[in-house]
Amino acid sequence: MATYNQDLIMVRFGELNTKGKNMKDFIKQLGKNIKVVLKGFPTLTYEIRHDHIYIYLGEEDYDLVKERLKKVPGLLSFSLCKGFPRDLEIIKKYALDIASKSDAKTFKVITKRADKLFQYTSDQINREVASLILRNVPNLKVDVHNPELKININVREDIIYVYSTSEKGIGGYPVGIAGKGLMMLSGGIDSPVAAYLMLKRGLKLECIHFAAPPYTSENVIIKIHDLLRKLNIYQPDFKVYIVPFTDIQKKIYEVAGTSYAITIMRRMMLKIASKIAHRNNDLVLANGESIGQVASQTLKSIVAIEHDNVYMPIIRPLATYDKLDIIDIAKKIDTYDISIRPYEDCCTIFEVKDPTTSPSIEKIKEIESSFDFSPMVDECVKNVKVMHVSEEEDKKDEF
Repeated sequence: MATYNQDLIMVRFGELNTKGKNMKDFIKQLGKNIKVVLKGFPTLTYEIRHDHIYIYLGEEDYDLVKERLKKVPGLLSFSLCKGFPRDLEIIKKYALDIASKSDAKTFKVITKRADKLFQYTSDQINREVASLILRNVPNLKVDVHNPELKININVREDIIYVYSTSEKGIGGYPVGIAGKGLMMLSGGIDSPVAAYLMLKRGLKLECIHFAAPPYTSENVIIKIHDLLRKLNIYQPDFKVYIVPFTDIQKKIYEVAGTSYAITIMRRMMLKIASKIAHRNNDLVLANGESIGQVASQTLKSIVAIEHDNVYMPIIRPLATYDKLDIIDIAKKIDTYDISIRPYEDCCTIFEVKDPTTSPSIEKIKEIESSFDFSPMVDECVKNVKVMHVSEEEDKKDEF
């Protein structure tokens, strides 16, 4: 039912509009996610339609709500607007009020009629509104190509919305619509950025981190916690599986030698991660690998590390990004300063001067046949700890 003369936010979906018959599921998930993100604003009310989501501000501060909305995956853009009865004279007066208060020197009126039966055409509305503004605001001129002020008029069957500004969202799909995945989170620059990009494509994420105490500090766990607190704006809660990796890592270096240690270590990490993923119904693994960035991320290394080892998809959202691009995104999502804290993770605690960039499948088979890592892998899975990171509470539980 139409609600007139109230401040409201018109939310646009963008890419969701391509989803055909499934679009209603995407919109429903986006509406649910928006309500979760904005739950700290108790007087907001919502109207979810097939073409937009409308958020009525009530007593809330738009500027505060706006900053939260900008971080909701699946939201293309949004505008602060008012709804009016379908009376052109009322619309003209409000448009004049917008123009009178603006510092702009040029303007344009843009009308869209979802209801084609409205008595005035879009062109007639544009001319009527623009004429009134030109007569009453002498320092404003029409510029149809690059106006400083755009007055948008959206005619619906029961209401007319008017707005003059738009804010960009981050686009993508709403978190949770694509299913659940397990993100390998090291604490460096890359993996939090990869997590952000996965969230933006609609996945709900759990995370896994490999810890090697006493070689790695408790500060690394704090670092992981703080990184996920930055990502809580996109997904309000995370479950993190913390794997005790010390014993198996030491054995890997003993059995494999330094040249193949990273290769075998990455294979064991994938094996453990896939077991945990299958147990918790995660559909895919994801990591922050970028092709060729380090020895374990050459194409030959990637093939060797996965060979006959893990039987589920692995998504690498950063595969084609260079480091400067990744750093730019890390700064944008405010994880960069946390990622560069000087606390080493298990991938960097032992110095390796000669890591192979072209590992041999035959050599890997030889190393792994010389020692059965399966009991140690199972022990890692058995002794996993769980950390919950959310906007409301942080707690640790047993797996």
